[in-house]
Amino acid sequence: MTQLTSLISRILFVGAFLLACGAVLEKLANAAGYTILRGAYEPSRLLEFAAIALLFVVALLLRDIRHGVQSPTSRS
Repeated sequence: MTQLTSLISRILFVGAFLLACGAVLEKLANAAGYTILRGAYEPSRLLEFAAIALLFVVALLLRDIRHGVQSPTSRS
């Protein structure tokens, strides 16, 4: 179970990083008069999605820390 939460945490972190990079690229493209996403999402909305994903990453990490503190010998 800990391997699954670790994998999910890493996937969400990478996804949040990619969303944040996409938001920055979209904002730079908008400043130059172009668009990457063709107006489907605003850059601020992409940052909101990235923040939501990071919130889940933090929650998973805190759960993992709590589980480790409660029973350090039972973890594999």
